[in-house]
Amino acid sequence: MNWLLWASLPLLVLSVWMYTTQLSKSLPNLRNKKICLLIAHPDDEAMFLAPTVQALAKPELGNHIKILCLSSGDADGLGETRKKELVKSGMILGLRSEEDVLVIEDTNFPDSMSVTWDARLISNLLTKAFAPRMASMPANSAPEATIDVLITFDAGGISGHPNHRSLYHGARAFLKALMHRHAGWECPVKLYTLSSINIFRKYVSVLDAPATVGSILVRKKQVGAFPSPLLFASGPSDVASAQAAMTKAHVSQMRWFRWGWITIGRYMVLNDLRREKEP
Repeated sequence: MNWLLWASLPLLVLSVWMYTTQLSKSLPNLRNKKICLLIAHPDDEAMFLAPTVQALAKPELGNHIKILCLSSGDADGLGETRKKELVKSGMILGLRSEEDVLVIEDTNFPDSMSVTWDARLISNLLTKAFAPRMASMPANSAPEATIDVLITFDAGGISGHPNHRSLYHGARAFLKALMHRHAGWECPVKLYTLSSINIFRKYVSVLDAPATVGSILVRKKQVGAFPSPLLFASGPSDVASAQAAMTKAHVSQMRWFRWGWITIGRYMVLNDLRREKEP
């Protein structure tokens, strides 16, 4: 009897995986949007957000995705190499053009496990990039931006990395600045954040699907052009592409422990995002 149970386990896992991928395809999604993926280091897009990028980049959705990375990940002196790796990874994950990847070189945003980046400086950078006319806009008029959606880490930063967590606070500060003097109008940029989970769930790959789906079902739903929450579950071919984004693009980062991450890491298969409240 025990052997029968063990023999049926792979089939059960496969069934849960297939059900979750089909469920994610049936849920509301973002369409025809200009989207910026805001990350801290080259490889964040592959290690944490690959299912999101792959799903939203599908041509039939009509989205245009850009990646904005606020450091070259130069802690080990590999900044120039890692910038090229990020571009290659972005193309593997489905971006339209290499020009859709921008890496910022700024001493205010060092690649460091011990440095929290200034939210105001991040906000200023995002303003310059996506709302350059902010200062000249008439008061109480509709605010403008060149993107519709900003996607980044939540307050937990997934791994607790201070650079990741800084992006959340910087993005919030950007939206607040965008709405300053524009009371009564809708914010032109919607902020979506990737949900942090506990360490056990991080390393069970697709086995985290029931917990992820459960958390989606109990959240308050928002419908319309910017639905929330969002669920992206990658099938086998997309997972293989996400792994290739690490093994064939981010070659300089493939140390032993990252092999474990890309094999059993839940974020390589599942992403759930929520839309943050407007300021």
